[in-house]
Amino acid sequence: GRFFTTLTVLLLFCHDNSSCRPMVGPSALPVLQRDGNVMLGGLFSLHDMVMQLIPLSSPLPRRFNFRTFRWMRTMMFAIDEINRDDHLLPNFTLGYKIYDSCSTPYHALRASVELMGGEGEGEVEGGSCHGLVPVVIGDGGSTLSLVVARFLGVFKVPQVSYFSSCACLSNKAEFQAFLRTMPSDFFQVDALVQLVQHFSWKWVGVVAGDDAYGRGGAQLFSEKVQRLGACMALHEIIPKNHAEGAMASIVARIRSSGAGVVLVFALEQDAGALFDEALRQGLTGVQWLASEAWSTASVLSTPTRFLPILQGSMGFAIRRAVHIPGLQEFLLRLHPSSPDASEDPFLRPFWEEVFRCSLQGDGGGDSQGGKPLCSGSEDLGSVRNIYSDVSQLRISYNVYKAVYAIAHALHAMRSCETGRGPFPLHACPNTDSIQPWQLLHYLKQVEFSNSFGDETKFDVNGDPVAVYDLVNWQLGAEGQVKFVTVGRFDETTSLGRKKLYIQKTDIIWNGNQTTVPLSVCSSSCLPGTRRAIRPHFPVCCFDCVVCTAGEISNQTDAIECVRCLPEFWSNEECTACIPKQVDFLSYGDTMGMALLSVALLGSFCTATVVLIFACHHATPIVRANNSELSFLLLFSLTLCFLCSLTFIGRPSEWSCMLRHTAFGITFVLCISCVLGKTIVVLMAFRATLPGSNVMKWFGPLQQRAFISLCTVVQVVICAVWLAVSPPSPRRLMTRESASVILLCDEGSALGFCLVLGYIGLLASLCLLLAFLGRKLPDNFNEAKLITFSMLIFCAVWVAFVPAYVSSPGKYSTATEVFAILGSSFGLLTCLFLPKCYIILLKPEKNNRKHLMAKSEPDKTFYVIIPFVSYSRGIVRMNRNMSSSQ
Repeated sequence: GRFFTTLTVLLLFCHDNSSCRPMVGPSALPVLQRDGNVMLGGLFSLHDMVMQLIPLSSPLPRRFNFRTFRWMRTMMFAIDEINRDDHLLPNFTLGYKIYDSCSTPYHALRASVELMGGEGEGEVEGGSCHGLVPVVIGDGGSTLSLVVARFLGVFKVPQVSYFSSCACLSNKAEFQAFLRTMPSDFFQVDALVQLVQHFSWKWVGVVAGDDAYGRGGAQLFSEKVQRLGACMALHEIIPKNHAEGAMASIVARIRSSGAGVVLVFALEQDAGALFDEALRQGLTGVQWLASEAWSTASVLSTPTRFLPILQGSMGFAIRRAVHIPGLQEFLLRLHPSSPDASEDPFLRPFWEEVFRCSLQGDGGGDSQGGKPLCSGSEDLGSVRNIYSDVSQLRISYNVYKAVYAIAHALHAMRSCETGRGPFPLHACPNTDSIQPWQLLHYLKQVEFSNSFGDETKFDVNGDPVAVYDLVNWQLGAEGQVKFVTVGRFDETTSLGRKKLYIQKTDIIWNGNQTTVPLSVCSSSCLPGTRRAIRPHFPVCCFDCVVCTAGEISNQTDAIECVRCLPEFWSNEECTACIPKQVDFLSYGDTMGMALLSVALLGSFCTATVVLIFACHHATPIVRANNSELSFLLLFSLTLCFLCSLTFIGRPSEWSCMLRHTAFGITFVLCISCVLGKTIVVLMAFRATLPGSNVMKWFGPLQQRAFISLCTVVQVVICAVWLAVSPPSPRRLMTRESASVILLCDEGSALGFCLVLGYIGLLASLCLLLAFLGRKLPDNFNEAKLITFSMLIFCAVWVAFVPAYVSSPGKYSTATEVFAILGSSFGLLTCLFLPKCYIILLKPEKNNRKHLMAKSEPDKTFYVIIPFVSYSRGIVRMNRNMSSSQ
């Protein structure tokens, strides 16, 4: 608002004074001028100024800028070169009128008013106030050019800037008369963003100057870099007054942010203030990215004190020009004793700054400011500074091209053929009185190639072709900073080709390192993990979470893990899906081997009992226990032990049908034998009653028929089961399991329940009958043994049901095998271990007298049946069996 107010006052001043006289007297600005047919205005910030809040008086110069002085002298050199050219503008001379804008908008605006005023009585034509300057070259900074462009735009005076890059100046609706030989920041930001993307930097900070150049460029960079997935670690603004507290706070935030790469989008004065504070606080380990405003700034590269933090810095600079013939000689020809030296108001501060001496003032005296008087023998060729260094002609080349663009536009105006002009009625411009708006038209159409082969033209926004060099600050052999070109960005590259080219092997990074520095908020998540965003943090800050079992990620920084197909499972690293392991109760498993060993042990024990009974078949205890049923029972127990082997191994169609049917039939045969023995024991006592003839119904033939009938029922059930819906192999695949479980599906659940239910029915009946005869009087009561065996049998199978249902995979099969083996061992142990004990260890009790000895019966048994001798009943039963046979 302050600048617009000043602008309004000046415009009013211009319109209220038809003469448009320039400021004169003490308030007039120093000007370097040479007459010509056309005067070119020039604005250069030869001094760096201290910005004041209100421009009540002129700020004092702070430092003479040798680099900008070279730019100004390059403009003079180009004009002299054109004036000597016989082909370009023949018989026509260019003059110049150059002011120092002092790096402040206030002085830039004052200088613009001076350029518009002329030296004498100006004229007001068409409502426009203009003097003898139809075009202006400058200014350097974007903020200064914004002020000047708004002022000159009122008069349609074309302005060609050599160093203003703010993208906002491409807005032709607001700045119709603005052109430049400096590429727009839009392209520079595009190059910087591609640089960040090329090196995979995800956590980047940006520090900007408090002006149109810094704020606009930093904002554009932030928007573009975040669209590509990177995040801003910080976004700070350098105040123009470079307050110590503010600068310290910015450096502290850079340190705390953890950003390894920081872009400084600011003018060299603001960047210098930042690095002064960074050096004071000892901030190291930061890779600085430079905007083109300071990427080749001698002010920062010349002092060796900045090397510890700036060595390895990198940024884009305007394309370096080839050597301009004669420029260095022209620059070194400058001397206070030259004829035109008295007309140059900028020579004296330059000379005194270079040689640290004082030229004699108008008032006489020997010295000023404590400096010795200059001897007059000083030679610029003996001094090495940025003014005479023409090895890095970048902005100087922009000035050179700006002068030539204006010259070619004037040449095109003078070459206009009558009746073929571009203006109404095909009129040509009057070159004796050049109107700024006419020159602006020709400037927009300029397109030429200079003697170096470079093409110069302006696009619809008044911007040139964007070509940048990627420069790297490296320490030379003599300890000075070298700007080494390590890459290139060319906006004119054809579609499909990369605009950014980088020679990585030539780059020296901060800290004299050759490896690319990392700049991330969080390290990349390796394959096998995924990103987990941290709440209230940018997307670049995340945690790496390992993929859960059954999920994989096979790329770096995966957003989510991918679930494997049902038949696949993740490997240990969770980076690939592999076929699930086929899991079943095999002979190679520890569990399978253990169950196999137990089954064989049971078969061996049963065979041992058979051998013992066979060897002692004539002894009373074997004969008294119905040896035929005992041997049949031992045979069925052997089958029970062996049928468990069908449950071990890879399930197949035949093994699934065999294991369930063999299990059901052998156990029914076994329980039928035990049930038969139980009935025979009870009926034997019943047969001792007078007149009882019950044993004729339980002879050997009837026992065989009873056992066969019970077994046939189970055979029929199994046959129907196999015919309707037989058991078959099934692959059980669950997403939560790392293996494919092979098991036998029961097929018909009803058939399986009938098989188990029938076994349970026989076992329950046997238990009930044995329980009723558990206390029959005698020394050896087999009903007790049957009761214990059936209790164990029923307990095992009752516990089997919930264990089978809850056991996963092969463990359900192992549970079934364990139940088979447990119940088989229970029957074998309870029924035959006491008998083997007497046969082998107590042979004195294996006699008829001991077996027929009476014992005190249970009193409750007197109510049920009269007292009888268990041994006599057994003997009589055997006698009846013999007679029946």
